[in-house]
Amino acid sequence: MRESGGDVKKIAVGIGLDRRIGPKFLNAGIGYGGSCFPKDIDGLIKIADHKKYNFRLLKAVSIVNKNQQKNFVRKIKKILKKVKGKTVGIWGLAFKPNTDDIRKSPAIEIIRQLQKAGYKIQAYDPVAIENAKRESFSKNIKFCKSALEATKNADVLALVTEWPEFLKINIKKVKNLMSHPYFLDGRNQFEPGELKKLGFYYEGIGRE
Repeated sequence: MRESGGDVKKIAVGIGLDRRIGPKFLNAGIGYGGSCFPKDIDGLIKIADHKKYNFRLLKAVSIVNKNQQKNFVRKIKKILKKVKGKTVGIWGLAFKPNTDDIRKSPAIEIIRQLQKAGYKIQAYDPVAIENAKRESFSKNIKFCKSALEATKNADVLALVTEWPEFLKINIKKVKNLMSHPYFLDGRNQFEPGELKKLGFYYEGIGRE
């Protein structure tokens, strides 16, 4: 999308004008999660395989979903290599806002991949921290009491769950707290131009 100069949010608005589709579930991001949808997709693929039917469409959906998280981690690693940093601030742990459910959450997979590479994690979520603490993370993670705490001395900030409270945070203060002003928005919650004006390196999903 970015390679062609397109803006995925504007394209989604255009597609959503078709009443047969609607705009509600067209938001680009780092992938779906939860206890139901991933399990249903995998279940349908297994049923199709059992019936000796190659359900290529659903298999592609599953692969693309996993690749979204891998690509996001790749972007973070590229930044950390450039600034020679080790600390990643994570905003969001639940698989979607307004729940404490972390089952199959993209955030959990992203954190595990980053920890495997040896990076330090500072994570915050309004309600899902207690559930996240039960996950088998390495010791190299700090669960923070506020979104601002998660940004302190971070080399890159990764937004992975689009909680409304993140939009209310003093973003200038966020920049001042960070070691380097790199902001990767995995849910396109912020507007690129606004953050770039404040001096952030900002990158969303499918946007310039």
